[in-house]
Amino acid sequence: MRLPRKLNLSTIENLEGDWKVERLSGVVPMPGVWKRVRGPRGSTRIGRSPGVPFRLEQRGNYVALIYRPPLHMMVDELRYEEPHSWLGRATVAGIEYARFRMARTERT
Repeated sequence: MRLPRKLNLSTIENLEGDWKVERLSGVVPMPGVWKRVRGPRGSTRIGRSPGVPFRLEQRGNYVALIYRPPLHMMVDELRYEEPHSWLGRATVAGIEYARFRMARTERT
């Protein structure tokens, strides 16, 4: 008897929306940081700032947020965590410098 495969919820489609960011380890993100995702693009923001833009890329069992130049060495790796939150690993050139959690929020 074969066991059913676990559904991968770490997909770009599940990231659509606005996300409050909470630091778990490292020096960032600071309080007030949130992320906005619209389709294959998004931005990391503080308060009402326009934010730092990134693009999304599916990489196996996680989603990568790849920042635009000159910050393209920075990549956030996100994995879905139930219920309705994501665990993030912030990296520069593949070296982890922080961990964070994202939870859905309502923004105007």
